[in-house]
Amino acid sequence: MTSPESEFSPAVLAQLRRLQERYSADDQDLAAYLEGLYHTRYLGYWDYIQLDTLLSLQRPLTKIPDEKIFIIYHQITELYFQLCLCEYEQLGDLTTPTVDEIVLRVGRINRYFENLIDSFDVMVDGMDKQQFLEFRMALMPASGFQSVQYRMIELASTSLSNLVPEERRRLLGEAAAHDELMGCIYWKSGATVVETGAKALTLVEFEKKYADKLLEHARHFEGRNVWAVVQRLPPGPTGQEHPRLLRQLKQLDVCVNVNWPLMHYKSAVRYLERRPEAIAATGGTNWKQYLPPKFQRRIFYPQLWTAQDLEDWGKGWVESVLGGE
Repeated sequence: MTSPESEFSPAVLAQLRRLQERYSADDQDLAAYLEGLYHTRYLGYWDYIQLDTLLSLQRPLTKIPDEKIFIIYHQITELYFQLCLCEYEQLGDLTTPTVDEIVLRVGRINRYFENLIDSFDVMVDGMDKQQFLEFRMALMPASGFQSVQYRMIELASTSLSNLVPEERRRLLGEAAAHDELMGCIYWKSGATVVETGAKALTLVEFEKKYADKLLEHARHFEGRNVWAVVQRLPPGPTGQEHPRLLRQLKQLDVCVNVNWPLMHYKSAVRYLERRPEAIAATGGTNWKQYLPPKFQRRIFYPQLWTAQDLEDWGKGWVESVLGGE
């Protein structure tokens, strides 16, 4: 009789024993699983990443060629946002964090945003201006403003109060309830009818779909956002004694709150500044007041910046964009 040792190589036998141990622990029959494996076909790259499905998700609403560029780039953006949210979730799970762990994950988020920022010329310079203005009118009231994952990134980055405009924050006071803060969050002023101040349809539809999800997400990250995790570091709450951490946190603040919105601002200036009647092409958002950080002053970590930094937040970048157009 042939022994298993002679039929199988030592490496195969070792793996079989490991599998036997694993499946036995759950009262499962390894032989049944191996039989299933026998009938399984080899995995292909195209199957693993669902390539056919992925390439079927670009469905332009017009026959204008450059609309496909617009769709693909926004889909790429949302995939990068999903990568960021994976990191935020793991950051939030750190009950006893170390500087190295936070630097690693915040550094990854910064790389994802830097890739997006560096690639935004696909939107700024990569589409024919006339084609954009034509197909964009077919997409109303949709807008990048409605990216729920971007809102989730903001809520996972900082204390909720930092996402409320400074004047509203002062009026609410330090004892403001969570729901009160969510009701005054800055983006609610980003999609309003300029003449009346009423909510634009873009915002109405966004809140109808995502208001409950965002409220739940905000509660989930109330004690798990990046700043809350940093405060769990020993010995100090600010992280200023850790230069690498300080650098990554400030970079995240700049990436999300200055460079990313300003790339959108640059795009809007290019395509819409000389066509004021084309404001509908932004989904109805009042982009001139909403996108520039010198107006909104969204700052995740005000504790880490000097008074002059806070005063000059985003000003130079906006001036350079306008000066070059």
